[in-house]
Amino acid sequence: MHNIKKNFGFGMMRLPMAEDTVDFDQTCRMVDAFLEQGFNYFDTAHPYIQGRSEEAVKRCLSSRHPRESFVLVNKLSGSTWQEEADIVPQIQKQLDACGVEYFDILLMHAMNTDRHAYYTQHHAYEVAQQLKKEGKLRHVGMSFHDSAEVLDKILTDRPELEVVQLQFNYADYLDPKVQGKACLEVCRKHGKPVIVMEPVKGGSLANLPSEAVKLLPQGSPAELAIRYAASAPGVIMVLSGMSNIEQMEENIRFMGYFKPLTEAEYKIVEQVRTIYQSQNRIPCTACRYCTDGCPANIPIPELFAWVNAQRSEEKPDTTYAQVVEKAGACIKCGQCEQICPQTLHIRQLLEAIEKDFSK
Repeated sequence: MHNIKKNFGFGMMRLPMAEDTVDFDQTCRMVDAFLEQGFNYFDTAHPYIQGRSEEAVKRCLSSRHPRESFVLVNKLSGSTWQEEADIVPQIQKQLDACGVEYFDILLMHAMNTDRHAYYTQHHAYEVAQQLKKEGKLRHVGMSFHDSAEVLDKILTDRPELEVVQLQFNYADYLDPKVQGKACLEVCRKHGKPVIVMEPVKGGSLANLPSEAVKLLPQGSPAELAIRYAASAPGVIMVLSGMSNIEQMEENIRFMGYFKPLTEAEYKIVEQVRTIYQSQNRIPCTACRYCTDGCPANIPIPELFAWVNAQRSEEKPDTTYAQVVEKAGACIKCGQCEQICPQTLHIRQLLEAIEKDFSK
């Protein structure tokens, strides 16, 4: 991957918001601070913030900084096209939305067994390779949410994929569903560099219980999580979905002079992981895919975060009655579960919230 300067990237999925739109002024400040410290990797996708992430790329990055000064990654999302003929116009739409003539990397978005079959059927991989020849794309890879066995199959079927974006963090390292360790090993077997998403697991690893925080010798919980991901063999980039300038300043401070975890810090990670897993948190990463088309407008990630806060013995402001009312509004359509990268049984979880907290 040419032109990547450092191993820390700006994931533009959780940008600062001003009511129902992006806070573009603060996002511009974040982009500028990021570039000024020598970082240059930006990651977006068309579904992020209902298209507003790409708008932010154009308004805050590409229209204000030379194209050669940044690396821009976008994704071909399954929700944005139906037939092979749709793919080129969709990618051109995204190029125009971002205000650029090419993407440094295009990722086949959130690949799993079914999506791989669909992309294969409609020749999406071949179309991407043709666009690469035409100069619209520099590299082609995939982001991935499935088992290590499925990952091995896809990389065997598609050796032309150059890079893999994985959900990887210390909480999911041995998780039987996410299979962080096993998926990383598959990428190493195939010689594919890894981009890490969700190093802080949607922010949950930045909000550890006090028992775990006391174990940290220095730095913040977010620093431990991000440096853990960046220290893994084969990882060339770690993304963080930063939501305000304070998070940006904190992260570029310790990643500007990145140091891999020490043996002592790895032992701390083991202890922190044990405490974290004992809380039985809902493993939501707050990607918000579930909320975009929810017919009942349920703030699903916020409800799950509230429950997790209760399990961490924190004191959220929301009252029980409000939570129960919102969870009870679910009409059980299942649309959220079809798109959830974590394959959560969202309907069951909402029903359990309504039942447990209405007592």
